[in-house]
Amino acid sequence: MKIRLILSALLTLFLFSGCKENKPEDTTKANYLDFSKRDDQATGGIKMIPITTPIGKFKVWTKRVGNNPRIKVLLLHGGPGVTHEFFECFDGFLPQESIEYIYYDQLGSYYSDQPNDNRLWTTERFVEEVEQVRKALKLDSSNFYLMGQSWGGILAMEYALKYQKNLKGLIIANMMASAPAYNKYAEEVLGPQLDPKVYARIREFEKNKDYTNPKYSELLFQYYYTEHILRKPLEEWPNSITRSFKHINSNVYVFMQGPSELGITGDATLKNWDVTARLKTLTVPTLVIGAKYDTMDPKHMEWISNEVQNGRFLYCPNGSHCSQYDDQEHYFPGLIKFLKDVDTGNFGGK
Repeated sequence: MKIRLILSALLTLFLFSGCKENKPEDTTKANYLDFSKRDDQATGGIKMIPITTPIGKFKVWTKRVGNNPRIKVLLLHGGPGVTHEFFECFDGFLPQESIEYIYYDQLGSYYSDQPNDNRLWTTERFVEEVEQVRKALKLDSSNFYLMGQSWGGILAMEYALKYQKNLKGLIIANMMASAPAYNKYAEEVLGPQLDPKVYARIREFEKNKDYTNPKYSELLFQYYYTEHILRKPLEEWPNSITRSFKHINSNVYVFMQGPSELGITGDATLKNWDVTARLKTLTVPTLVIGAKYDTMDPKHMEWISNEVQNGRFLYCPNGSHCSQYDDQEHYFPGLIKFLKDVDTGNFGGK
């Protein structure tokens, strides 16, 4: 009888020794591309989300990639008035990590409604737009990561300063916390790095407000953009970037950012924007991404990561303003590590 019991116990041990308990990440990976239980299956993840504004109702374009109940990254593009296309390289790095991310064209941008009313182009209204998008996508503090690049970084900071209770994590990429500080950096550091003759010609066009002159754009693209926006020859720029430039809403861009690429100038509404004094109130885990050749001062970006209460700095030594393209070897490992560290409770700031 004793032998029979021992054999039975051994058989039970053998049968169950090969059965591993499914971990959450295993389940997430298995279901990452399963759209069968989603209400956006028929559109491949695309949703036109209705939003309410002070002048009426409109719709904005979003597209979800993947399923992950714990990590959902809403992407805020730059500009303002550019498009989600600046982020399309994420397709090559985040799916294999089972990270869900959401493309989003803000109101006024190419894939969303484009009302022609300057009363809409305020940071305050854009913040409320993001909040409406969050609710429509059912994002909350258990899964909601907000990532903003350039102007999107301004919007991400403003959103977090008002609604950080809704966030699990915040990513500020390639954006300083002060427009005057950015202008100072552009004027005192970036401009003088250009060939003096080229810089003088650019300044002459700007002095004459001849911003639509093809030669002005040519000089910027050839000598400034390839140094500080995306560090590749223009003929090697990815199609996603060239498409986004073609799709820019210049009315929104000039109204908020201004016509110059060497700072926020003229009557641009963002000219005096500055939240440096308020950053210390942010407690949400925060990643700040800066790059050596960026249009934004990387030292200021590092300062932001120390000013917030729970920050980390990711430095891209080969990158520029679009370091997601020209320094992917540092950008994506750092971004992915942040998302997973926060998710697993291993985020300890620096």
